[in-house]
Amino acid sequence: MSNQKIFKSRPKRTTCTFCNLIVNKKNIKKHIERRHSSVNADVTANHHLPSQCIDRNNGIFAVGRTFSGFSNPIHVQKCTWGNKHHVSCELEQCKRAAEFTRRSGLMGFQCIHVKSISYCPISSEPDITLKEEVLSDMVKRKWISENTKKICLVRKQKAESESCPLSQEVSLGNGTSKICVSVLETSISYYSRLGRVIVCFDKKRNTWHCPCSKPRNSCPHKSIAKWHLNQTQPELFLKVRSTDSDVFDIFVESGPQDIHSTEKMILYPPEKKDLNTMVLYLLNNKKLPAVLPKDLCSPQNMETLPKHLIPIETFCTVCPGKIPLSDPILISQKAKIVTFTGILEDVTTYCKRCGLCGHFYRYQEWAEGLHNFDDHTILTLHLCTFLRQSVQNHTAVGRALDILEQTNQKKYPNHDSILHGYLHFEALTEHNYNFSCVHCGIHPPVVIMDLHKKGVFSMPVSDIEDPPPQFEGHVDIEEFWQSVDQEIVCRGFLQSNRENPCKVSPSYVKWAPWIGPLTRASKKVLNTEYAKLTAKKSVVEQADIDISEERLSSELMNLKVDALRKLVKECGVDSKGSKMDLLLRLREEMKTRSTYDKVFQKVWGASGGWAVIMCPCGIVNSVKFNIRAESPRDYADMLLSFKHFPNVVIYDFARGLVTHTNFREPERLPFSPFEGRVAAATPENIASAKRGELKINLSWLQIKKDPPDLNGHPATGSAEHYALYDTFHQYNTKDEKDALRLIGLVPELCGWVNSQIVEQLFSGMRKNNYFMNSLSPASHIFLMRNILHHHNEKVNQQALEDLKRVSHGDVTLDAHGKATLVHVNIPKDVDMADHCGEQCEALTMTSNLMPCRASWTLGVHHPLQEQLVNYVLDEDRPMNELIVKDGQTCLTRENFVSLGLRREMDSMVGNACFRLIKEIFQHQGKDVYIVDLHIPPTWLLPSSCDPFLCLPLDPQKKDALIFPLWTPGHFLLCVCCTAHCLWTIDRINRPGC
Repeated sequence: MSNQKIFKSRPKRTTCTFCNLIVNKKNIKKHIERRHSSVNADVTANHHLPSQCIDRNNGIFAVGRTFSGFSNPIHVQKCTWGNKHHVSCELEQCKRAAEFTRRSGLMGFQCIHVKSISYCPISSEPDITLKEEVLSDMVKRKWISENTKKICLVRKQKAESESCPLSQEVSLGNGTSKICVSVLETSISYYSRLGRVIVCFDKKRNTWHCPCSKPRNSCPHKSIAKWHLNQTQPELFLKVRSTDSDVFDIFVESGPQDIHSTEKMILYPPEKKDLNTMVLYLLNNKKLPAVLPKDLCSPQNMETLPKHLIPIETFCTVCPGKIPLSDPILISQKAKIVTFTGILEDVTTYCKRCGLCGHFYRYQEWAEGLHNFDDHTILTLHLCTFLRQSVQNHTAVGRALDILEQTNQKKYPNHDSILHGYLHFEALTEHNYNFSCVHCGIHPPVVIMDLHKKGVFSMPVSDIEDPPPQFEGHVDIEEFWQSVDQEIVCRGFLQSNRENPCKVSPSYVKWAPWIGPLTRASKKVLNTEYAKLTAKKSVVEQADIDISEERLSSELMNLKVDALRKLVKECGVDSKGSKMDLLLRLREEMKTRSTYDKVFQKVWGASGGWAVIMCPCGIVNSVKFNIRAESPRDYADMLLSFKHFPNVVIYDFARGLVTHTNFREPERLPFSPFEGRVAAATPENIASAKRGELKINLSWLQIKKDPPDLNGHPATGSAEHYALYDTFHQYNTKDEKDALRLIGLVPELCGWVNSQIVEQLFSGMRKNNYFMNSLSPASHIFLMRNILHHHNEKVNQQALEDLKRVSHGDVTLDAHGKATLVHVNIPKDVDMADHCGEQCEALTMTSNLMPCRASWTLGVHHPLQEQLVNYVLDEDRPMNELIVKDGQTCLTRENFVSLGLRREMDSMVGNACFRLIKEIFQHQGKDVYIVDLHIPPTWLLPSSCDPFLCLPLDPQKKDALIFPLWTPGHFLLCVCCTAHCLWTIDRINRPGC
């Protein structure tokens, strides 16, 4: 036998036209369908996610998360028998999609995971009962501890009492090296919303993964999964020992040059009042759009950049009438345009001046792709967007410029100047700062609050003046933030911020939080930090000071001994002894306000961090930059400034928040009933809550109350308001009544609300502290609000894209700021020729039109489409009426009527040929039936329509049935012959067919 070598042909490669990815030619079709198709294939018997029944009694299934690639399966419940019917998917995005479609009036929505359960195969294999001797053997081999064994046995008894399997291996036909096991979980949480957890074991890497713990930490779910696999597949444990640690803990949860004159000693830049006028002119007339054109944000050729920058104004905008401006006045011949790739030097900048009022105009034209900061440093918009993305990714502007200098081998201007130039760019950008969520709307019913105490700015607390006696804490939020913008813009005319006439300093009288314009009740908001100065407080409010001192003392524990000893000396306290002795002396001394302020300024960097109110989706609804240490007062200020008080507030000191807020508003008691607890504080309820048996349903969190309560929340219709603890602090309280403030008591919140969403935000924001904490107070709060705004926009944009993939239609925001589908209503008695205007323009743009299966599928009556088509094809109306306008393309009624009505033809060329064919066969005495040419394509995916629906009532009496199929260049006629005769029709090869 000859040893001949077999050579395989090299696979043919091709390039994707969408993303330029090189893939095998045989895979290009599937690649485009998966990555670049906006239409998702429907779930059918031949196309569905793999699934497996886990718990027959409760109707819980394991379903693959996605169609492609390996990913841990998820749990889906579809229980349509017994007393409790429940259909739910544990994925957050599926829940949001269901809420979105319900708001849009589509009540029958089911996610792909729930739909796929209909095709779940039937299994006759019994559930596996785990044996205790196998667990004991694992203890002997020291795979788990004796304590873990007891926990596993307790959970086994729990599973037997509830008649559900403790563990079940999930085999969805992935054929990978990973084994998944579904394990029972005794409590509901964000990782076990349906009472089960997926544990994954990687055989190659010998690693275990569970969503409740870190990869190398052990947990009960991993131990039970090991128990299960050690009993069913002991060969997995013969060679390799688990890499997990078996430590199980129970967690509780240089400025511009002066122009000294051309005529009569003209002074530029102007000063005092004239400078304020120029700053306001830039803010009111030179704003950049929030979304810049892509061509202006792309890298520019330095050779094409202008070298003479002259303002475009020709007449004064301040003086009445047309007062001409002066000729261009030279400012500098040594200005620089800073780009991403280098620097263009020797640029000339000019200004113009009104001879009547003396108002100056300088170059500030973003349409040329440039942003003028101080007439000497000009940034390209591409560089500005690069710096924006750098800041969003926790990289300081100085570090980003260091990278550019080393990459381009060029020295950039002063980094502080470019930093202020970037802030100048953001201040002149038309950001709406709406701070609202597309899921929760402008009035979120559930909010989560916390403090980022490490985000501070330097300020001398002792220099802040006391407010006047008549001040009651009301601050104009729009005026304050407008003054912050003015300070940022005014820096473009000054050499130092010390001489800035628009400078904003921390003050009790003028210092406001930021709340979205539609979320707050009015432009007058509360900031009562001045009340923290009072030496004497009521017994009810004493909790404010206690919690602040407690937080400050915990921070002192983190100081090194040398730093603590130095602080003790500065406070005039004995500095001898151990660290604990120093802490005890200092804590005693902090009872006086002067020492407390000194310690606070030393430890916390003077300012008190920034407090946020967020919705469960991760959108920041409000932010407050504290001057002094945090207390419940700060959050009460923001909540009482809301137009609609949230129904559920989650905070790490809920009891103190309720006490303080209700003390400030005793007439209406914002937190009621039961003082913000979910049930009355009776001994029975407290005992039941501690045992985990109490469940309080707040169904209005999912379905709005009908009829709503008086002064009810617009999203829920309920006037009830509760304050609950987050999971990290729910067991830290000493008051037994606080057992009624747990999230786990409310099924609508338990598992679905991530109370650590604020901590997750802070974990990223801490990476900004190294450069944010060095900024001035105004720069700090301005840039932080800007960072949070871009964070919100990113989260909302991703949410809208997810909803568009679900709905395949246009998504808009309703009156409450929630995402909903666009509905088109055409009144029958309204003449559209007289009433159709700008509101219909978006609906008729061809770029917004998408295939709609609901209206294209055979046998479906769509009255709205019928009404619209009848109106467009109405020959009694004016033929020159404009029907569609998209850019430069305009279509009138005459254009549509000239195409022919449906009764005349479906395709101008195709149907003409088919009529000719039919006449030929009729002349031969043949009775044939030709299907409309647009019907055969609907038999394919994703429509998958039934072909028999297009047949006549008596197909057996026809001599033949002809189905036209379009192929590039011609139609192919497919003949289905009947039993009476057999004949064929040759392919028609006529021009255009």
